[in-house]
Amino acid sequence: MLRPRARVRFAVCVSNAGCEDLQVWKLYKVLPDRAAAKEDHLRVVDESGEDYLYPASRFVLVEIPKPAADKLLGTAAVASA
Repeated sequence: MLRPRARVRFAVCVSNAGCEDLQVWKLYKVLPDRAAAKEDHLRVVDESGEDYLYPASRFVLVEIPKPAADKLLGTAAVASA
């Protein structure tokens, strides 16, 4: 049986102090990572196009309706995998 695909999550960067890989106020795709969440981190696809762990305090998670998220994932407006 196929599992339903997890909903794609997004976060806005609110702080990039000491981290040039992130742009403040940019929307980033967040990948699921339970181990990272336990350590208060998010796995984010950054400017390089790769996913890395960042402190969750650098971001605010945002709810985006699925139709809008689908469009965002199809554009360069979001760092995507």
